[in-house]
Amino acid sequence: MSTEHTTYPWEASYPDGVGWHVELPDQPVFRFLDEAARQFADRPCISFMGKTWRYGQVGRLVDRLARGLQKMGVRKNVNVGLFLPNCPYFLFFYYAILKAGGTVVNYNPLLSRRAVIDLVADSRTRFMVTLDVKTLYAKVRPLLDETPLEKIIMCPMAQSLPFPKNFLYPIARRKECARPADKQRHIAFASLLKGAGALEETAIDPARDIAVLQYTGGTTGIPKSVELTHRNVAANALQIGLWFFSAEPGHDRVLAVLPFFHAFGMTALLNLGTSFGAEIIMMPQVDLGEVMRLIEARKPTIFLGVPRLYRAMSRHPSANRETFASLKVCVSGGDALPAAVHRKFEQITGCQLAEGYGLSECAPVAACNPLGRSRPGSIGLPMPRTRIDIVSLEDRRTPVPLGEKGEIRIKGPQVMTGYWNRPEETADVLIDGWLHTGDVGYMDEDGFIYVVDRLKDVIIIGGYNVYPRYIEEAIRLYPDIDDVAVIGVPDVARGESVKAFVVPAAGTTFEKADMLAFLSDKLSPLEMPRRIEICEALPTSALGKTLKRVLQAGDQ
Repeated sequence: MSTEHTTYPWEASYPDGVGWHVELPDQPVFRFLDEAARQFADRPCISFMGKTWRYGQVGRLVDRLARGLQKMGVRKNVNVGLFLPNCPYFLFFYYAILKAGGTVVNYNPLLSRRAVIDLVADSRTRFMVTLDVKTLYAKVRPLLDETPLEKIIMCPMAQSLPFPKNFLYPIARRKECARPADKQRHIAFASLLKGAGALEETAIDPARDIAVLQYTGGTTGIPKSVELTHRNVAANALQIGLWFFSAEPGHDRVLAVLPFFHAFGMTALLNLGTSFGAEIIMMPQVDLGEVMRLIEARKPTIFLGVPRLYRAMSRHPSANRETFASLKVCVSGGDALPAAVHRKFEQITGCQLAEGYGLSECAPVAACNPLGRSRPGSIGLPMPRTRIDIVSLEDRRTPVPLGEKGEIRIKGPQVMTGYWNRPEETADVLIDGWLHTGDVGYMDEDGFIYVVDRLKDVIIIGGYNVYPRYIEEAIRLYPDIDDVAVIGVPDVARGESVKAFVVPAAGTTFEKADMLAFLSDKLSPLEMPRRIEICEALPTSALGKTLKRVLQAGDQ
């Protein structure tokens, strides 16, 4: 059904110059790099630990690499894994795999060896790309014997470093360098660039051809792999680009702290940055001191982070308006942004911080606050060409009135085609063309959306729904709290009761009784924590999201 003449409640709240009904062209993801290499050949593309690559240089290298991958057997329906931190090789291989016609499988290098084996077997990854670093290679090498993996592509860390570090690294770090003896099942990066012959152009159907398999978290068993087509990934980068209307093609600088192997970093940093012809300043790992140094020294214009990082940045000794003066786009995602963190960051830095919302199943961004007009506590407005509504928790189909709570569902060009080899799980979340998120929320009369909680996290006490996120926000108001997570635990009398995991602020003497007294006029008796556990830190994902399933498992 056409939506061209339909008016939605969020349209009147859209940023000036941004239209919801804008047409998004169907294109393969690698078109971003092709266009940037053509328009901005002499502009910096990658900055990594002091070494710079320009767009024209990167475009030519990726073409040669894609040709080498094709000769190795990469084509449509061939899955190639990236087992890499943020580094130049990630960008090189990401676009080269797609250009060769293959599918990228993103792997978190922090996963355990057992987890990697499971995912490779599940995804049927044929080739794996990694660095010649022992800590990474030790997890990848067993795959050759225990999974369908055929070959490992080895990338030399030294060659990604500037002179003289590139010469000194193999000497100073020789004990950390992996040097596999089995040459038959290992492919050197340099060998893929050799040889004559032209790149064989692959006809890509953006709507059908899978660009990326993106694993998403699960509570039990092997995580589900989200199938993202070229249309899904490219459309989402274009949507975000339209939202960031202040970006200047060929002039922006993106500080890439978030990992590219996560959908947020892949789309909103790697693809978005490339689509703008921006300089992508890559960080291989999160280091607060280095983040602050790079902001001050390299003056990035675009920064995306998670709430924990914004909180840490606002507490850093060098955090002030002068340090952050270059930033014109700051977006928070990956987890709920506490109102106190939002206020403090803007107050100290002078930067406008907008909270967004997404899921791996949406490539991942579905909604975001307008820059300069954020509503604290809201995840913002639907992205261009994205419909979001709130439906009944009972039948999951009937839209509820504005302001009423229900399940959030999404329809748009960025929504996945399904889960890899999981037809039943796919059918459970993709209903009548809508993606059911499992999040409980509501939409106000201006189209701004508010997430109340995850359906699976809702605590049922005596037949009443209690929302952990609401309780967490109340606890964060207590001055001696650094972090908090709330879960439901079994209760014989009431079914479930509230348990809070609390991380006290450094240098404070935390008293449970004092906190409960503080909460007495902020929470109802049902919402008050029955149990409180003091922690030094909460378990988090690679992106910084609190892993409540770990807390639940430890409390069984």
